[in-house]
Amino acid sequence: MKRVRRPVARRRGGMSGQRVLKAEAVLVGGAALALVCWEWPSLRREMRLWRMAGGFRAGRRYP
Repeated sequence: MKRVRRPVARRRGGMSGQRVLKAEAVLVGGAALALVCWEWPSLRREMRLWRMAGGFRAGRRYP
């Protein structure tokens, strides 16, 4: 007995799952970029302090 393949009915105006995932990825990426831009000055300040304290070379000198 052979199965009959029926055409898949698509709704007009509906979004496919792949398009929804892409839209969510764009939103999450935009939010992450905005957060990095917002925090950039404080991250630079922290890196400067970390380098003055010795960075990786400091070892366990500064707890």
